[in-house]
Amino acid sequence: MRTMTALAALFVMATLIPAGAQQQGFLGRWNLTGTGPDSNRVYWLEVTDQGGQLKGMFLNRGGSPVALASVKVEGGTLVFQMPPGRENKPGLEFRAKLEGDKLIGTVPDRDRTVNWVGVRSPKWPAADANAKHTYGKPVELFDGKSYDTFMPQSGDKITGWAVENGILTNSPPSSNLISKQKFRNFRVQAEYMLAPKSNSGLYLRGRYELQILDDAGTPPESHGHMALYAWKAPLVNASKPAGEWQSADIIIVGNRVTATLNGQKVHDNTEIQAITGGALDADELAPGPIMIQGDHTKVSIRKLTVTPIQ
Repeated sequence: MRTMTALAALFVMATLIPAGAQQQGFLGRWNLTGTGPDSNRVYWLEVTDQGGQLKGMFLNRGGSPVALASVKVEGGTLVFQMPPGRENKPGLEFRAKLEGDKLIGTVPDRDRTVNWVGVRSPKWPAADANAKHTYGKPVELFDGKSYDTFMPQSGDKITGWAVENGILTNSPPSSNLISKQKFRNFRVQAEYMLAPKSNSGLYLRGRYELQILDDAGTPPESHGHMALYAWKAPLVNASKPAGEWQSADIIIVGNRVTATLNGQKVHDNTEIQAITGGALDADELAPGPIMIQGDHTKVSIRKLTVTPIQ
């Protein structure tokens, strides 16, 4: 009888815990990664409390972060739902519980369940991409002869790319190129040419896409040429027309990036907010590769040099 009374008391105490206290542990930004065979699935989540109401933003592997349709805590479980999809079908529902400092969650995928683990987005040390840096030896990712410095994002071999007259060009659909070498802080210098309406991307550490886009003459925006995709528009649109060679000079240190495009500054020690759609992983403090999108449209490259910062 005393045991039952004690259990009942504990139940009453649990129900008296304010909803805000239950929600508190879920607040903040999270990097989510699939487990087991789904380890290539990478998501990003932010949960906020707005006047006692939970709100959220979510990046579902690709594209842009979107506002969640609903966010709530039910019996210690965080439940959040994507906005309606095509044909207004209900969005995917994610569920997760806190285990220590991690989120352990699931999401349905057709006839099975994907398991994932979330960790808090990193606290970056102070960094300045505009500081005076000491550089190491340049690494030529493309030497005008071969693309042996790369591997495909998927499959056993690179497809759809060829070198002709010192220029590397793809014929979509083609592989996304991932450098075999990884880098932490570095400068990357690239020269490339776009076909009309071309769309590609240069990923820093394989996690942060600088958009490559034929958009000359349009206002700068967060999906435009040299935007930190969906997070930060370039300061100016410095694009040249399709068919002309573009020149980009980019420095990344920690979570800060400074970049010029065709001689004009487009990012000035810009803070990188989070991973972008298509990120290879969410281990943000680790070195990562350079990735070039090849699966969208045509892009030609004649220079791609990475110089590590010591």
